[in-house]
Amino acid sequence: MKIIILTLFKEMYDSFLSSSIIARAISKKLVEIKLVNFRDYTKDKYHRVDTPPTGGGAGLILKCQPIYDALINNSSSKTHKIVLTPRGKTFNQEKAIELSKLDEILILCGHYEGIDERLYKYFDEEISIGDFILTGGETASFCLIDAITRLIPGVISDESTSLESFDNNLLEYPQYTEPYEFNGDKIPDLLYSGNHKEIEKYHQYQRLIQTKKYRPDLFAKYKLTKGDIKLFKEKEENNITKSEKDAMKKASKFMKNN
Repeated sequence: MKIIILTLFKEMYDSFLSSSIIARAISKKLVEIKLVNFRDYTKDKYHRVDTPPTGGGAGLILKCQPIYDALINNSSSKTHKIVLTPRGKTFNQEKAIELSKLDEILILCGHYEGIDERLYKYFDEEISIGDFILTGGETASFCLIDAITRLIPGVISDESTSLESFDNNLLEYPQYTEPYEFNGDKIPDLLYSGNHKEIEKYHQYQRLIQTKKYRPDLFAKYKLTKGDIKLFKEKEENNITKSEKDAMKKASKFMKNN
């Protein structure tokens, strides 16, 4: 995959692109990152790329010409063009998966008070990473690059991405490390059992209850399978105390005899 970044601050990417999984993906040639400073395309004799908004208003607006020329000279018909903007659709794992399957994407990092409205029609998609304000689109682009790159086959193991948070609208199940007991908290004994079928069921149940507890909005979108419903019933039965079970048996026997 090729990712092209249109930015005014290429130096912000130095550390990001030379660290961790991103650096590995680049070294393996699984992803190519091209940084383009769109100031290089300005025709303004003072090399300006911004100007006060027409009609008045606060701040500065990025001008059409430098961005348009940078866009045209660094993309093709196969390039999926993205502009990062607060009015865009909120980025999520589903979108990351979709974008990771493309051959080439371009991301425009806005700055100041935004871009000239007439530029939007030259992009395929508008994306936001959330309802908060950033100084510029560079840090937002880090999120997209990271989320997309790690999904490209070969960047990390398939096992690492098979059951992650937000997969199918569920959070990931809780994970543990040695020692067995820490400050009185113990690792669930089932995880030492070697019974992979039961551990798998436990993990799925934990994904369900973690999502229901912490992200009810996601849980509302998730469609319970027959297996999930069976899991809930099993856990409910297992959580009933012995005295409660005895009481239920007695009540059942009484009902049959009367």
